[in-house]
Amino acid sequence: MIDPRIERLADILVGYSLSIQPGENVLVEAYDVPDEAVAALVRRIAAAGGRPFVTIKRNAVLRSLYNSASEEQMLLTGKLEEARMREMSAYIGLRGSYNIAEHSDVPDERMKLYRKYWWNPVHSEQRVKHTKWVVLRFPSPSMAQSAGMSTEQFEDFYFDVCTFDYAKMAPAIAPLKELMERTDKVKILGPGTELSFSIKNIPAIPCIGNLNIPDGECFTAPVKDSVEGTIAFNAPTIYQGTVFEGITLKFSQGKAVQATAAGNTTQKLNEILDSDEGARYVGEFSFGFNPYVLEPMKDILFDEKIAGSFHFTPGQAYEEADNGNRSVVHWDMVMLQRAEQGGGEIYFDNVLIRKDGLFIQPELEGLNPENLKR
Repeated sequence: MIDPRIERLADILVGYSLSIQPGENVLVEAYDVPDEAVAALVRRIAAAGGRPFVTIKRNAVLRSLYNSASEEQMLLTGKLEEARMREMSAYIGLRGSYNIAEHSDVPDERMKLYRKYWWNPVHSEQRVKHTKWVVLRFPSPSMAQSAGMSTEQFEDFYFDVCTFDYAKMAPAIAPLKELMERTDKVKILGPGTELSFSIKNIPAIPCIGNLNIPDGECFTAPVKDSVEGTIAFNAPTIYQGTVFEGITLKFSQGKAVQATAAGNTTQKLNEILDSDEGARYVGEFSFGFNPYVLEPMKDILFDEKIAGSFHFTPGQAYEEADNGNRSVVHWDMVMLQRAEQGGGEIYFDNVLIRKDGLFIQPELEGLNPENLKR
């Protein structure tokens, strides 16, 4: 018998996140996900009057493909998948993983081909800009291990977080959106961090389960050439299968002019940031405030929503909050600011708005964990 929590998740994705209507074409793209989860989505889409289309992918197979595909093959694959995406009204990306490091040994030049010819035209340019979409992970022993939990404990955590009533976040986020949109200067202080930039005249976008599950963030972007100072990220991050820790970026006139990481990953970090001109500029600044996500688990769809965090993103800006930066890279790097994680302060136009991960302005206190959990 199917887990009723999977059916509940399918209801939220199809009914709330995407609001599928009769006649809409919906692509379900599933990576290393149990068949029953995909089947539940197919049934729910059909019940809503939509037309489900399904692609099943396996990360181990993709590794072989990335390693062997020629430039012409990557280009053709991107064209074929882009043509299909053009026919879709909506997209559900259900992404599981048996091994989070499956692609860690794919050479960077191979991944550059994938990003340029496949990911960027299909997802960044077509899916993100022209369809309704929602992306989420699916629980696995690999994810549970990364989170430091048993498989059963992690599944309970996952379904609690992913089936949270995200609509209740909307009134709590509204004052933050308004404040961000009338703010010019941002200053961030923390261990190893003294950073300043402008967000003047760039929209702020609330995220309440319409694009990502789990959700709980509000993002904008810095004015492209305004970022100055140093930021020392304290959450691990995984990019293209490689785990990076202790990333420190130094900015001048918006550009990351110096980048280091712990262990032997500094060279690979810089190779990614040298993917193109835009990769060393920042395309997103966002607050995270999901009350049920408290610790990093090396999965950005969870980690970027951690209560008391923010993320700062080298690479591509989103069209909704556009600072003009363009890149094949979009790498959300997370800094945790709750007291137990080192603390920190964020100022808007010289006014302290969040200290040690908690909003201190009265109109923003609804976003603190004790209030969102009510």
